Amino acid sequence: MALAIATLAAWLPLASAQSFTETAEQHQARLAAWREARFGLFIHWGIYAIPGRGEWVQWNEQIPVEEYAKLADQFKPANFDANAWVAAAKAAGMKYMVLTTRHHDGFALFDDPGSDFTSVKTAAHRDFVADYVKAARAGGMLVGLYYSPLDWRFPGFFFPDLYLKNAEAMRDQYHRQMRELLTNYGKVDILFFDGGENNWLQFGGRWVSGARWEKRPAGQSYQGHFSWQTDKVYAMLREFQPGVVINGRADMPEDFHSREGDRALGDFDAEHPWELCTTLAAGAWGWKEGAAIKTLRDSVQLLVKTVGRDGNFILNVGPRPDGQIDPPQVQRLKEIGDWLAKNGASVYGTRGGPFLPGVYGVSTYRGQKIFVHVLDWKSASKLLLPTIPAKVVRASLLAGGEAMVSQTERGIEIAVPASNQNDTDTIVVLELDQPASRIKPVAPVAN
Repeated sequence: MALAIATLAAWLPLASAQSFTETAEQHQARLAAWREARFGLFIHWGIYAIPGRGEWVQWNEQIPVEEYAKLADQFKPANFDANAWVAAAKAAGMKYMVLTTRHHDGFALFDDPGSDFTSVKTAAHRDFVADYVKAARAGGMLVGLYYSPLDWRFPGFFFPDLYLKNAEAMRDQYHRQMRELLTNYGKVDILFFDGGENNWLQFGGRWVSGARWEKRPAGQSYQGHFSWQTDKVYAMLREFQPGVVINGRADMPEDFHSREGDRALGDFDAEHPWELCTTLAAGAWGWKEGAAIKTLRDSVQLLVKTVGRDGNFILNVGPRPDGQIDPPQVQRLKEIGDWLAKNGASVYGTRGGPFLPGVYGVSTYRGQKIFVHVLDWKSASKLLLPTIPAKVVRASLLAGGEAMVSQTERGIEIAVPASNQNDTDTIVVLELDQPASRIKPVAPVAN
């Protein structure tokens, strides 16, 4: 393949990764805006939108590199409008956005002095990352960039020892392109890495005698000659973007952990910041024509279940080849936003707990208020929650209506008439005589 590899010798001196230190208070302050936002928009978009069979189409269908690269000649999205993307996110009640600047296929939506496989040097002749960043920042959104160090065009990813020089060229591209992203677009709030871990090398396997590939045992990482040299990337990002929040998919000190897919919702965790990323449309992250989308109820409940487990929720859309987000997806996002316009007080700026998730649903809190999200009424109108070392001084429904609460040694009994129950989420607000943050998480009781 024809790929110019630029030298990294011109780099400015950077501090070592070990030189970046911060107190626990400084760390919490750095994460505060991202954590309080709670809800964001993920956007997977690139030349893979043209075939419309998802972002893994090249790998899944084993399309030759040279043939796949021709898609860049067709990538001239006539209806691309970053402001429309931002408008859709804001209508959904989202507070931050993350765009795939370059996925595993290697096509970059920004300029790179060492590569011609970019949107700037092919048919579009446009830096889509620049347009996106400008629109997101103008719209008051936290700006996030996704980047994949791995590149299917490099045999060195699959055979890092056999093709060591090729793997190192891939690494040079990674370092070079990260520098472009960190220095050309102003303040970056979030970096979402994907595929940059040693465990991803050789697709998580190893080659053994007889040219046989096998999956590496659990917990065993790649141990060959190649290194991503992520300490240099980490030092660079802390030098140029000291306040950026990063996930943990590039063998760097993570600020938050990524849980991927609906089934990865997992358990409550208020000790380690985390985010659930999943798709609005089924089957793929990139554009897939005719894909079914989540119902409003499922979307809202997944958001609430995530926040109630003390995580952030980022919901993905894959714009069409022309740059537009599919209208039915835009409509669903607006419906989620309409729900948040009425119930956002129970989501934004909250923490999960103190009542742990259960069959009933989840809880969130802020200040002296606990928001009990009842997602499943097992009895006609009553819910029993465990005792807490605080007094409930007032109870109400966030959406208005009657909620009766009785606090005894058995626990806190909540009664809501069937006429006031909501099939998606009945939110009962408990006002306490002290901050809810003083209460340790408590497990639900059998109802």
